[in-house]
Amino acid sequence: MKKIMIADDSLMIRMTLKRIFQQNGYEVVAEAANGQEAVDKYLSAKPDLVTLDITMPILDGISALKEIRSLNEDAVVIMISALGQETKILEAFDNGASHYITKPFSENEIVSRLKLLA
Repeated sequence: MKKIMIADDSLMIRMTLKRIFQQNGYEVVAEAANGQEAVDKYLSAKPDLVTLDITMPILDGISALKEIRSLNEDAVVIMISALGQETKILEAFDNGASHYITKPFSENEIVSRLKLLA
C-alpha cells in the first residue's frame, strides 16, 4: 500500500484528498497545514508520495519541495496549484516535482495521477 502525506493549508482540500486516497486503497500517514509542517513531518512519516499545495503559509510549496528533496532526492511529490500558476508549476518541475494537479480537481484526475506514479 502506498503511504501518502498531504500538505495543504485548506482543511477542506486535505479532507477531500484524504477521502479520495483512502477510498482508492492508499494510507494517509500525515497531514500538514503549511510547508514547514510538511518538511518537519516528512522524515518521521516516511510517505511514498507527498502532495504539496504551492501556496501555503510559513513555507510555500516550492520551498517545501526543495527541502523535502534535500532530505530525499528520490521523494515523489505531486504539486497542487490553482489555475494561472504556470510559472510556479515550471519552477516546481525544475526542483524535482513528479507531477502536478490543478484545482479544482476531480477524483478521477487524482486517481489517474497516482496510477501514473505507482
